[in-house]
Amino acid sequence: MTLLTKAEEISDVAFGFMGSKALFAALHHGLFTSLADGPMTAEEAAEATGLHPERARTLLTALAALGVVAVEDGRFANSPAAEAFLVKGAKYDFGDYLRLQVDRQMYSLLDQIEDAIANRLPDDATGSYADWFSDPEEARLYSRSQHAGSLGPARGLARRVDLSGGKRLLDVGGGTGAFAITLCQAFPDLHATVVDFPNVATLGEAYVAKAGLKDRITYVPGDALRTEWPKEQDAILMSYLFSGVPGDEHEGLLTRAYDHLVPGGRLLIHDFIVSSDRTGPKLAALWQLQHTAFTPEARSLDDAWLAEQLSATGFEDVSVEPMIPGMTMLAEGVKPG
Repeated sequence: MTLLTKAEEISDVAFGFMGSKALFAALHHGLFTSLADGPMTAEEAAEATGLHPERARTLLTALAALGVVAVEDGRFANSPAAEAFLVKGAKYDFGDYLRLQVDRQMYSLLDQIEDAIANRLPDDATGSYADWFSDPEEARLYSRSQHAGSLGPARGLARRVDLSGGKRLLDVGGGTGAFAITLCQAFPDLHATVVDFPNVATLGEAYVAKAGLKDRITYVPGDALRTEWPKEQDAILMSYLFSGVPGDEHEGLLTRAYDHLVPGGRLLIHDFIVSSDRTGPKLAALWQLQHTAFTPEARSLDDAWLAEQLSATGFEDVSVEPMIPGMTMLAEGVKPG
């Protein structure tokens, strides 16, 4: 590898935020949705989105360089990935997750990453999800986008785990119920309880009602770390919970889960988990760093540590395997009996 190649790699890392902003801008202006109608010139795309033709050409060129769109004979088209995931209304659309949560909320919080790492965040900085979600509007924006972003992983989980023998699922920190709704749809005998902050629970109840599952999914409003959980659960799910709370809460969460499961019950932990050799996955490592911006006490969670802790808590048949390729892992453990 030449020195120039190494410099190019560093530049790719350093200027990655530009690519992110190009993606967000295209989402905010509905560019991928417009291109779903077929290849367009820059002028046609500008007319469809209301952008200035030259600004549209600049943005489309950046997206083509990133590989998010293709260009041939001056006409731009969505890549297969953009068509599947970034077009409004597509089955796997998670554009709202990117443009609302990641861009509008997460990006601004990254400005405090240096102070968070140095443990010198000012008192008025966003310090936790509890602080953040005490604002109804912030809770609404985050929850709307997170719901869109969680539906795909929820479908993957429903295909991966067999909960057909269970009756009761506890979704700790389950947000607006994307996982609970999807799992209840996949397993007709399953009833779910979701624990999350009051402002989030109110929003989640609306999603549950829309899905026609009010009789099978209920909410317990409150901080999942402090609120009492229902006992005798057949399965407990914690998706993106461990990465959003201080690391010294993890062992307590595992113990509480063990105590609230029936013998033979299963714990499922889905989160940004890196490999124990600390080489990645890259996206998981970056998401962990992002969470540190507002939860400085968060743990850099790795697969070996989590497997050891599950076993030490008393769980059997422990496994930690990739879930979303290159980004998340799913840890499982069964309570003996």
